[in-house]
Amino acid sequence: MKVQIVNKSKHTLPCYETLASAGMDIRAHIEQPIILKPLERVVVKTGLFIALPVGYEAQVRPRSGLAAKFGIGVLNSPGTIDADYRGEIGVILVNLSKDDFTINDGDRIAQMVVAKHERVEWLKVEVLDETSRGSGGFGSTGK
Repeated sequence: MKVQIVNKSKHTLPCYETLASAGMDIRAHIEQPIILKPLERVVVKTGLFIALPVGYEAQVRPRSGLAAKFGIGVLNSPGTIDADYRGEIGVILVNLSKDDFTINDGDRIAQMVVAKHERVEWLKVEVLDETSRGSGGFGSTGK
């Protein structure tokens, strides 16, 4: 699948790190380091602009290494980039640790997964079909 991209940063294009990777790392495109304090959030620009085909979205997700080692996540995970969005991709990072975290230009800050999606046409009914789970919600299927 070919996707148009404009890269206004000096960094490499997002790419898959291994043959089996689902996500591509995306990098910070910032003029000076950002100090992200505990429980603070910030939108970090990437310098990337994309044009996805209709029927696809790009999902912006946390990097597991940043989450596990430093408590850094993507606040609206996964963030969705719609096919008709043409603005710069920004990543909402949040610091869930007790320590300051520094974001530098070029740091890998998130990963992006391009996924196909369907559009829904609602079919209004009076009753839904029964299942073995029924209306069991959070934690109803066990530990």
